[in-house]
Amino acid sequence: MLVKYINFIRGVAISRIGLIGVVLTTSSFVTFVLLEAARLLGLLTNTYVGLITYMVFPALFILGLVLIPIGWRRRKKATGLTTRQLLERKFADPDVRAGFFGSRVFLTIGVFTVINILFMMGASSRMLMFMDTPIFCGTACHSVMNPEWVTYRDSPHARVRCVDCHVGEGVEALVDSKLNGLWQIISVTFDLLERPIPTPVRQLRPARETCEKCHWPEKFYGQRLKTLVRYGRDETSTPWYTTLGLKINAGPGTEGGGIHWHVAAANEVRYASVDDKREQMLWVEVRQSDSSFKRYNNRRLTGIETDHDLIRTLDCIDCHNRATHIYEAPDHAIDDRLARGRLPRTLPYGKERALRALTGGYTDSAAAMDGIANSVSEYYRRNYPDRVDAADDDITSMIRTLKAVYNRNIHHGMKITWNCYRSQIGHVGDGGCFRCHNAYLVDAAGNSISADCTLCHSILAYEADKPFEYILPPDTTDPEYRMHHYLQREFFESVGQ
Repeated sequence: MLVKYINFIRGVAISRIGLIGVVLTTSSFVTFVLLEAARLLGLLTNTYVGLITYMVFPALFILGLVLIPIGWRRRKKATGLTTRQLLERKFADPDVRAGFFGSRVFLTIGVFTVINILFMMGASSRMLMFMDTPIFCGTACHSVMNPEWVTYRDSPHARVRCVDCHVGEGVEALVDSKLNGLWQIISVTFDLLERPIPTPVRQLRPARETCEKCHWPEKFYGQRLKTLVRYGRDETSTPWYTTLGLKINAGPGTEGGGIHWHVAAANEVRYASVDDKREQMLWVEVRQSDSSFKRYNNRRLTGIETDHDLIRTLDCIDCHNRATHIYEAPDHAIDDRLARGRLPRTLPYGKERALRALTGGYTDSAAAMDGIANSVSEYYRRNYPDRVDAADDDITSMIRTLKAVYNRNIHHGMKITWNCYRSQIGHVGDGGCFRCHNAYLVDAAGNSISADCTLCHSILAYEADKPFEYILPPDTTDPEYRMHHYLQREFFESVGQ
């Protein structure tokens, strides 16, 4: 059998070009099979090996197949012989003699054609499956996608495939994603991309096709308690607590309140923004019970024409815009590590020193690693020389944790610095909820959208010494007694007590 195959290959390789085609086709086929077997056995896991396996070798295989008929055509032109005459020169008479199903050469070519088609179908299928894996999305273009890969692996959606949110379902979504991917390859190749890369709000699939596959608005009800711990920049890094009873309601029975009221099927909110960042609203419209819309115009932005491409119906990602690729603010990152015990509170002015070390204005990652280590160690050696030896383990732990925080959030190659990607969850500054819930968006009668805090959450503690301070009996001598009493009553009423 092997002898017959070799003889057939020699016969097909009628010229140097044909020989090159046979070598390319055969070697790429064998190599592909070996590499694929190694990947299935777990011997090879590198993404770049996958790129070579699924892209380079199938391309070489096709190139080889194309070169074989080109070689035959060139030989025919050079010799003036017909295809049959060339076949009779290269193969024995029994191989080219016509039979009931054709000659042996014809049948062999037919068998190899079927094998080639099956091979290309299998390779294409495996290539598409490989390109749908998170490791391909995150590491195939390391210099560009590494920031997203780092934050993805440390996110609430680390077990959700990238394509489940960025591609969506159906043939149209698949084709759109591949065309978009082609443009990304061109952008990277010719260095056309922006740094930092803008959030792709226009390319994201609608939330009802992605987020709501797992997060059902019909299931948003009740309250969820959440305690935020912040630490002071004093000597002991004193903790203070803000505890919220988040009203995650969304159904039609929660008119006027509940965080997810905005995305309930019975409600509809649409808006026009100044630009793609969706941070400045020109107007907001809310559907009324009679299906009409009440409009709130931004009186600070009058005279700006509405771009109809920027009019959209509010959905999940208008607030959860950093649901996966979450970049931390430096002070919040430090608070989080302190709360989880990753940063020691035993060091004097730990929060203050950590914040200064993280935000040193470093030019690159190497400088940052040295700067963080020097900033922390020199500070305690200079100001607490009598305690530095005993605290050596804590100082080392702080330096190690701060380096990890820096490498997670700062990526100099892509010009990603602190607070580069703003989250719209909550209401820091004039962002988040306050984009719409402010005094500047008013209806025809001059009434603004309500900014009452208790619409979306009960407040059980606010920058307090205790996590649930407002549930405790209020002190009548406290200057904040009335607020304490009001918030306590509001919470108990909201939970039906």
